[in-house]
Amino acid sequence: MEKDIRKSVIAGTWYPGDPAVLRAEIRRYLEAVPARAVAGPVVGLVSPHAGYVYSGPVAAHGYRLIEGKRYDAVVVIGPSHRVPFRGVSVWPSGGYETPLGVVPVEAGLAEAILGGSAVLNADRRPHAAEHSVEIQLPFLQVALGPFAFVPLVMGSQDFRTCEAVAEALWQAAKGKEVLVVGSSDLSHFHDGRQAERLDAIVVDLVRKGDPRGLARRLEEGSCEACGGGPVVTAMLFAGKAGARGVQVLRYAHSGDVTGDRSQVVGYLSAAFFREPQG
Repeated sequence: MEKDIRKSVIAGTWYPGDPAVLRAEIRRYLEAVPARAVAGPVVGLVSPHAGYVYSGPVAAHGYRLIEGKRYDAVVVIGPSHRVPFRGVSVWPSGGYETPLGVVPVEAGLAEAILGGSAVLNADRRPHAAEHSVEIQLPFLQVALGPFAFVPLVMGSQDFRTCEAVAEALWQAAKGKEVLVVGSSDLSHFHDGRQAERLDAIVVDLVRKGDPRGLARRLEEGSCEACGGGPVVTAMLFAGKAGARGVQVLRYAHSGDVTGDRSQVVGYLSAAFFREPQG
């Protein structure tokens, strides 16, 4: 049904609204990333969610790593920037539309996730104007081709909520090859030196694969990530899915693009992967 299709709210502003221009821009970002490989299947990504001119070159590092891969579904988790609410919202059916077409929701997986914890609900309102999930989709459409997904928007980002969502995802994903993308920017509007100091804490904890430590430091305020909950949840899910390998792919901030280092936003791309047995 038409009401089940969530229309784009950022095409033409945060990224190009013309499909050919959008695809070409993403391809340009992907092709600027040196080809690399990790030791096993990627089950989790951390990816930024600013406008493509700022964060696209960083996001491309993660999406280059999964280019041409096949997943039964992708779960994209973003924070709620505009609608305050408790818990975590799942868009349960239909799809999200971008200029590259509609990405269908994997309704069976969405239903299984929703049944996995009382912190999850099917309220569509937090999704309506939220950019943090949508911004990932055109990259995924170019990198993977056709795919199905489940979008989650987090109103609560405390560690207990992250644990509950990661467990629900893991239980729902058993027997499937699922990629979880944690959508987050890092520090906001500090000067370049301060941003790099704050962001280094996040980067170090991601590299160490320490979601509990990251949640604690975010709660203390000693570092910043607007999507800290999505990142922690992606890390927890990856651990449950057998990922022991972590690779920090790229860190940068908006001052690297604009040249203005007086007030910057930090961006991180990282991957979690299973290593071969034996």
